[in-house]
Amino acid sequence: MTSTEQKTIRRTAFVATVLLSLFGLWPSIVAADTTDEEEKRAWSALRSGAIALLRHADAPGFGDPPGFMLGNCSTQRNLGEAGRMQAQRMGERFRQQKVKPGKVLASQWCRTMDTATTAFPGQVQPEPVFNSFFQDRAVAQGQTAMARALLLGWNSPSALVVVTHQVNITALSGTVPASGEGIVLRRVGQDLQVVGRIRP
Repeated sequence: MTSTEQKTIRRTAFVATVLLSLFGLWPSIVAADTTDEEEKRAWSALRSGAIALLRHADAPGFGDPPGFMLGNCSTQRNLGEAGRMQAQRMGERFRQQKVKPGKVLASQWCRTMDTATTAFPGQVQPEPVFNSFFQDRAVAQGQTAMARALLLGWNSPSALVVVTHQVNITALSGTVPASGEGIVLRRVGQDLQVVGRIRP
């Protein structure tokens, strides 16, 4: 696939996400794409050092509210009760599947940090390169390139877990995850290949 085709796919995925999000349709549509076999492949890959890009768990609302301030959770969208339960279930699923992350990184947004610390207590490191660029598209290309380089540099028998945002995951993988869902990638040469999805 050429770089132009990849960019077209990512642009199309983003536009579709925005439209579906506005009408409240996309989570059920996207989740339905995951098969049991695909999920088995994804967990197997994680046991061999693959990468899991997890979208933060359910946080009521859309985008960031006016007056958003990094480091001040009272100005941000935060996890609701459903989101906290999703995050707990994702941590439990990793333990059930015997996947012990070698590293857990998270966007500095409160909803991503809370998702990560709930699922993987005591293991989380904030990583600004995975911060949301939903409301600042000017930085999207450069930030995605840095994130991609970080992922390609992962070389470990243990999994790398990244808790981030839908726009970041779509830019890196060309896929659209539901809240709390994970996209599993593996490195193939200097490319990142989607293995499958994991669900909380």
